Amino acid sequence: MIDQDQDQFDVLGLLRQGASVWNAWRKAHPTVLLDLREAHLSEANLAEADLTGADLTGANLTGADLREANLTGARLTGADFSGARLIGADLTEANLTRANLAEANLTEASLIRTNLIRANLTGATLTGADLREANLTGAALVEVVANLTKAFEAAVQRVADRTDAAMLAAKSGNDRIMENNARLEAALTRAQSHD
Repeated sequence: MIDQDQDQFDVLGLLRQGASVWNAWRKAHPTVLLDLREAHLSEANLAEADLTGADLTGANLTGADLREANLTGARLTGADFSGARLIGADLTEANLTRANLAEANLTEASLIRTNLIRANLTGATLTGADLREANLTGAALVEVVANLTKAFEAAVQRVADRTDAAMLAAKSGNDRIMENNARLEAALTRAQSHD
């Protein structure tokens, strides 16, 4: 869906001028819905660009520089990011269903709650990427370079939090049982002393 305000601007032209021009325009026009479906942005320098919520469905971003870009909540279904640099990019809650991320560098990228269903991550670099709650169902993960320490630590922390909660509940239950047993013993002792 193209917002009427978008028609008044050469959005792709602005985007191709780089992040400083783009982000200034974006700040002045925060309500414009960004319809960049099928956009040709291969090799574009979009480092630090604010593309929050943009619709880049089917866009060609091969070899693009998207370091530290904000793609939070973006619609990227079927987009081609092959060979793109997404180092430190924020892709939280983005939809990358069937996206091509072959050979992309996603080092330190935030992929929290990101939909990567059937995405092609062949040869991608995911070192230090945060994949908490990401959906990787059917994703191609061949020859992926990854140090998933953050994701592993987050998973371990979730298990530890659940274990702590269960132990506290069990301890609380055990404490109540012991208190009830102590009351019963006191009542029995009083009853025996009255006999």
